[in-house]
Amino acid sequence: MTNKIGLFFGSFNPIHIGHMVIANWFVEYTDLDKVWFVVSPQNPFKEKRSLLTDHHRLALVRIAIEDDPRFWVSDIEFKMPQPSYTIDTLTYLDEKYPDKKFVILTGSDQLPTFDKWKNPERILELYQLYVYARPGFKGSKYDKHQHVNIFKTLQMEISSTFIRKSIKEGKDMRYMVPSKVWEYMREMHFYE
Repeated sequence: MTNKIGLFFGSFNPIHIGHMVIANWFVEYTDLDKVWFVVSPQNPFKEKRSLLTDHHRLALVRIAIEDDPRFWVSDIEFKMPQPSYTIDTLTYLDEKYPDKKFVILTGSDQLPTFDKWKNPERILELYQLYVYARPGFKGSKYDKHQHVNIFKTLQMEISSTFIRKSIKEGKDMRYMVPSKVWEYMREMHFYE
């Protein structure tokens, strides 16, 4: 039975190989049993206008992970008030899945602004953060917190922003995203 779940929140606009490598690393090198990709409809710190529609981003994640039983995709935040806040999603998931222990997966770039999240103290009181160090990470005030675990995962400088911009410029990004995702994106003319 799967008990410890890593929640990988993101807009996944689009999902790319960096996301896949990080999720794979956490399942293989930590005590997590599974990683759930929680597709966010709107990050309170990002503008919505740059997002591909919710159902298309969800479809891209489903396509990316469909052959891997260690991964699952959740659209739970689509059904919640927007913008979505991590603490609200965690509260809901705890109620719906009382037999699961949830851990937040996040990049080190989120730590310097973690105190701007809704109820950050409550999150740290109730949940662990598994943080993957991003290139150039120098540390933050949360590094020594008992519920913050920083991992030196593979360092990859790849972003959804770079992929979207490159596609708009007519560049071939087929090796930056899972192959089935690339096929679907080309067929749907996403980001062109």
